[in-house]
Amino acid sequence: MKDSSEFSQSAMADSAADAASYLRVLSNPARLLLVCQLVDGPKRVGELENALDLGQAYVSQQLARLRSEGLVSATKEGRIVTYALADERLEALVQVLYDLFCAQSEEDGSQKPA
Repeated sequence: MKDSSEFSQSAMADSAADAASYLRVLSNPARLLLVCQLVDGPKRVGELENALDLGQAYVSQQLARLRSEGLVSATKEGRIVTYALADERLEALVQVLYDLFCAQSEEDGSQKPA
């Protein structure tokens, strides 16, 4: 039988692996931008293409990856596919990323060094 410290470390290791996998999916700038767009609510593929100025094939490919990872969901009405966030953690994560990387740049008109 494991003591509580072993269980906690094991559980923490599992959580760290899950978080790393989650962040790996979002490490692609296009996927991250797509998620940011969906924080405001569901959007059609065409809306996402226009908002990000990316081609349809590339947007569809990135949405398929997000969908396969369970981060977004898709609904289809006729020929129109609408995507939405499927993981409630994304909104909180995007807000933290915005606060850390975007808000300061908007306030002072500069960008932080990489």
